[in-house]
Amino acid sequence: MAALYRRVLLKLSGEALKGSAASGIDFPTVQFVAREVQALVQGGVQVGVVVGGGNIWRGASCEGTGLDRATADYMGMLATIMNGLALQSAFEQIGLEARAMSALRLDQVCEPYIRQRALEHLRKNRVVVFVGGTGLPYFTTDTVAALRAVEVGADIFLKGTNVDAVYSGDPRTDKAARPYRELGYDQFLADHLKAMDATAVSLCRENHLPILLFNMNNPGNIVRAVMQGDIGTLIREA
Repeated sequence: MAALYRRVLLKLSGEALKGSAASGIDFPTVQFVAREVQALVQGGVQVGVVVGGGNIWRGASCEGTGLDRATADYMGMLATIMNGLALQSAFEQIGLEARAMSALRLDQVCEPYIRQRALEHLRKNRVVVFVGGTGLPYFTTDTVAALRAVEVGADIFLKGTNVDAVYSGDPRTDKAARPYRELGYDQFLADHLKAMDATAVSLCRENHLPILLFNMNNPGNIVRAVMQGDIGTLIREA
């Protein structure tokens, strides 16, 4: 089956990498992600990945401690680098070429993010793991993912989450909450839906980049999102 998209940007939350543990990196989960991405690459898809750091550090954890927001955000960027290195290693262990590219300079452990170099890696079918955020505080990893997707010319922004769709409300507390199969950017923003960062959605809208939000925990779903596109919620121009 031919892929629907030639180049994709997959956003993974840090929480997705902790598996059932309270925190940290669950390596069977990382290996699961690696095998899913391998299937995409074998299907001719170029893959970039943005990973969060919430399994190691969340900026919200510093509230009331006296730690300022900018410092907390830099700590979060370092957490994304740890996750990215774990993913890079998992990709390489199964025979995929991969590069971790960081917006923060840590030249001893990963490449600096340079757009033209990232494009060259993608053209050579290497998986590129974008880490270190934007290198600046006050940006979520959703926004980083949207930015990188636009920069490298991805055909779609895939947001892998722990829920199966965008809902009209919180399904855990709102019995009337319903899932959306498709949404326009404007409706997502106007309804203040919380499934992802509004800045990221606005950036995608400005650049006509569709977003597919789906549950990545079910085996095969990452591949299905790219090959069939019949899961989750598609956010695009109405």
